Amino acid sequence: MKWTLNQLQKYRNKDFPIDETLRVDEIKQDDPTIRDVSPIHITGRADIGSTKVTFHLKIEGHLILPCSRTLVDVKLPINVETTETFLLQASGVEPDEEAYQVKGDVIDLMPVIREILLLEVPMQVFCEDDNSEDAAPQSGKDWEVVREEDKSNKIDPRLAGLAKFFDENNSSSDS
Repeated sequence: MKWTLNQLQKYRNKDFPIDETLRVDEIKQDDPTIRDVSPIHITGRADIGSTKVTFHLKIEGHLILPCSRTLVDVKLPINVETTETFLLQASGVEPDEEAYQVKGDVIDLMPVIREILLLEVPMQVFCEDDNSEDAAPQSGKDWEVVREEDKSNKIDPRLAGLAKFFDENNSSSDS
């Protein structure tokens, strides 16, 4: 997704639709937790002016990431809408606007798309089925994975005697 400034200026004040499908497999080298990337479908439009080019994009696809609990592949859908601005000249920068400065004679959207995809990767991903045959073991000798729900319902055996103490105390004070 590269365009020279001359190519884009032909569409100044005209409709410039974008509808492309890209392979961005190189993000697996940037983030080793990404196991696979589907072809990314990018749609949108570009507004081309004399001082800046603004891209209104919708990025769709999915990433394959490991489950944080079982290491099974998890399909993470990507559906992002973004607006990216490229300044053609150094002047005309609005203080609240985040924009890229065009270096040279070419606007390349690939680094921006890779950055957006990398920002979509969450810290943790969990699969629906913990008991899959490809999953990492959930228990072993003297250990097991404990869920938060299970942990909150159990009484610590070291404190079980304390619960009886309060029951005895309440029954003796009622008499």
